[in-house]
Amino acid sequence: MFCPKCGQAVAEGAYFCPKCGADNSASAATPAGVPGGAVLPPQQTSGTAIASLVCSLLPFFLVTPVVAVILGHISLSQIKRSAGRLKGQGLAIAGLILGYLEVAMLPIILIIAAIAIPNLLRAKIAANEASAASSVRIFNTAEVTYSSMHPEKGYTCTLGDLKEAGIVPELASGTKNGYVFELVECKAENPGEANTKYQVIAYPVTKGSSGRRAFCSDESGVIRYDSSGSGQNCLDNGVTME
Repeated sequence: MFCPKCGQAVAEGAYFCPKCGADNSASAATPAGVPGGAVLPPQQTSGTAIASLVCSLLPFFLVTPVVAVILGHISLSQIKRSAGRLKGQGLAIAGLILGYLEVAMLPIILIIAAIAIPNLLRAKIAANEASAASSVRIFNTAEVTYSSMHPEKGYTCTLGDLKEAGIVPELASGTKNGYVFELVECKAENPGEANTKYQVIAYPVTKGSSGRRAFCSDESGVIRYDSSGSGQNCLDNGVTME
């Protein structure tokens, strides 16, 4: 039963409203919702129940399943105490069930992520390293092409020269797939003559993340690598790739 003056829930048989003090003796003897009786206020859907269901539908955010469970319990308690003024029990129960299922799945998801993420990183590093070694080969070919197009200059250590000549435009920026590329040590056997030597190095932008090994080569066309990721170590003591 509800107070006809303020709408506060009143215990059956109570003569006075505990909130506003209105006399409810007449309405206590008359069923609510009938002429002369206390009129029930319209039911409202619990916002907490809605929030519980919404949170349970966002399992990809690890904290939302826990929030869904908490809000589900709160909303059920509020609905129970509202004496019929609130509805949404089904929404709250759905949020609770989905939330508990997702909480139970969290350890499995975390285990899968712990296994998958390192594997994905290793696959990315392997792909970047393969791309870097291939790009070093491309630079070797580009240097030979450039020297044949410009016999008076020979090899070049300027990426801009290769770009202007229309050679390796995709590598003209000096970076590709997590690696930095440099052309160094262009020189001639005799002063004033065309360059007969050059070196190309490729090293990871972020060691251990974009790549682990460095790669290098020179006019011999032999490609070497260094496991520490140092371009200079590769030039000095690099291991020949098979």
